[in-house]
Amino acid sequence: MPTITTFLTYNDRAEEAAQHYVSIFKNSRILHTTHYGEGGPMPKGMVMTVRFSLDGQEYVALNGGPHFKFTEGISLLINCKTQEEIDDYSRKLTDGGEQGPCGWVTDKFGVSWQVVPTIIGELFSSAHPDKAKRAFAAMMNMKKLDIAALKKAYDGG
Repeated sequence: MPTITTFLTYNDRAEEAAQHYVSIFKNSRILHTTHYGEGGPMPKGMVMTVRFSLDGQEYVALNGGPHFKFTEGISLLINCKTQEEIDDYSRKLTDGGEQGPCGWVTDKFGVSWQVVPTIIGELFSSAHPDKAKRAFAAMMNMKKLDIAALKKAYDGG
């Protein structure tokens, strides 16, 4: 079975981004860093790649130049069990970035994240379509997601 690793390409801030992410997530660390040599597309000695782990999931960040841009077409999903986790990740990832609608965050490097409660799937796939519709409608009016408000909408309150 192949190993699939998320590969994130930055202009020139790969190392800074990797260090920022490992400071946010528990059980995370920088695993390996490589540098450009002679004849590369970036200056010799500049960080080329940073391999890092966020809570056991490996990623690679590359300094690839200004022609690489992030879009919301790809995002990283953070499943949160508590409101405290949602609040903490949202706060840390929006530092220098921006809180978007429906729990989406764009960090200061342009990477999109979805900070969502683990209960959201249960609410939206309910055997009671009216309850699921109310929870979904509530989410559509939120920026940072609020578990209590989602449950209240689900329950009809």
